[in-house]
Amino acid sequence: MARILICDDEAGLRAVIKRYAVFEGHEVAEAGDGLEAIVLCQTEQFDMIIMDVMMPELDGFSAVKEIRKTSETPVIMLSARGEEYDKVLGFELGVDDYVVKPFSSKEIMLRVNAILRRLAKGASAKSDDKGHIVFEKDGLKADMTVYKVFIDGVQANMAPKEYDLLFYLIRNKNIAIRRENILTEVWGYDSFGDDRTLDTHMKLLRRSLGPYAHFIATLRGLGYRFDG
Repeated sequence: MARILICDDEAGLRAVIKRYAVFEGHEVAEAGDGLEAIVLCQTEQFDMIIMDVMMPELDGFSAVKEIRKTSETPVIMLSARGEEYDKVLGFELGVDDYVVKPFSSKEIMLRVNAILRRLAKGASAKSDDKGHIVFEKDGLKADMTVYKVFIDGVQANMAPKEYDLLFYLIRNKNIAIRRENILTEVWGYDSFGDDRTLDTHMKLLRRSLGPYAHFIATLRGLGYRFDG
């Protein structure tokens, strides 16, 4: 069971998502705007936040930016706008997923449960680690144990999903990986996989890698390969 905060100014939408979440055994708290969500995150612990973008008082992007100062709780953003700019902004703030309205509550719960499963898997793996797993090539250094990446000795400031994507590519270096496999392994879902989500994150990752972006090769009609 997870504690989920649903933040949306539409009470009806909150009620629908809550009904599905409670049915699956999760505990739910609600907020009607960004300010209320910030206050709740300061006083309570949540395993997941579902945050709308367009809200009165304080928009979702601003709320996530404030929450990220003290919490790394996974965030799924909801928006009626599907422009790439909005998605890039959300991912740069560290959100884990971005869903464009209209959507089904079943889709939302699939995405929620996929993130929760991935987090649980990652937590169990870390408990067994006795040393750092480090990849180095030229001026790129990736410490996959402590989630740190260095470009020519300078630590890169990357969004959480960029680390997951980079480390997955590194672990499968020199292997051609299909797009659908990346979505399934990194995002944890396939039925609702969005190619635009992968493209946006790949663009952000290449930007973060700077002079070493060429390590990621695009395989047209197939996917990607990390040349390591």
